[in-house]
Amino acid sequence: MRHSSRGVEVDDRLRTSNRRIFAAGDVASRFKFTHTADAQARIVLQNAFFFGRKKNSSLIVPWVTYTSPEVAHVGLNEAQARERGLEVETLTVPMAQVDRARLDGDEEGFLRLHLEKGKDRILGATLVAANAGDMISEVTLAMTAGVGLGAIAGVIHPYPTQAEVIKRTADAWRRSKLTPTVQKVLRGWFRLFRLYA
Repeated sequence: MRHSSRGVEVDDRLRTSNRRIFAAGDVASRFKFTHTADAQARIVLQNAFFFGRKKNSSLIVPWVTYTSPEVAHVGLNEAQARERGLEVETLTVPMAQVDRARLDGDEEGFLRLHLEKGKDRILGATLVAANAGDMISEVTLAMTAGVGLGAIAGVIHPYPTQAEVIKRTADAWRRSKLTPTVQKVLRGWFRLFRLYA
């Protein structure tokens, strides 16, 4: 098997240079996380025993630094997205704007979401907050399932929770769609509505 100082070399289906041997986890991944090793083991099982075509590159891997506050991240940052030729729209909502964070005294931090410009597709997110590692999964699920920020804006989030920062960011995105033209159309619509109501 081919290997280097970084570990065993594998292809995108996690096969080694010996096509009958697969490798997963720390020995074969740039991500040294238990949750990534688990996801890769599932790919190996599907590909080795069930003639699967699963790819390691399709994994959307969140990571967390367990400091106080925690730092959680998933997907691309703004620079990485631009390197891939994507135009980026970035939204940031401070935890100080979240009622539960204020009640808990956990106002330090923020959620920063990177979207594909002109779309609600989430490219990446960084969340700095108490329990950020618990909250980043909603964004990871949205990215994995191809669910955009518009759908998240339509989800009812329990109140008050710190995870409401995700809903607030989605609402901020939705408000950004109220361009002067849209506002003018809505004012006209409501004038007509009052006349005929």
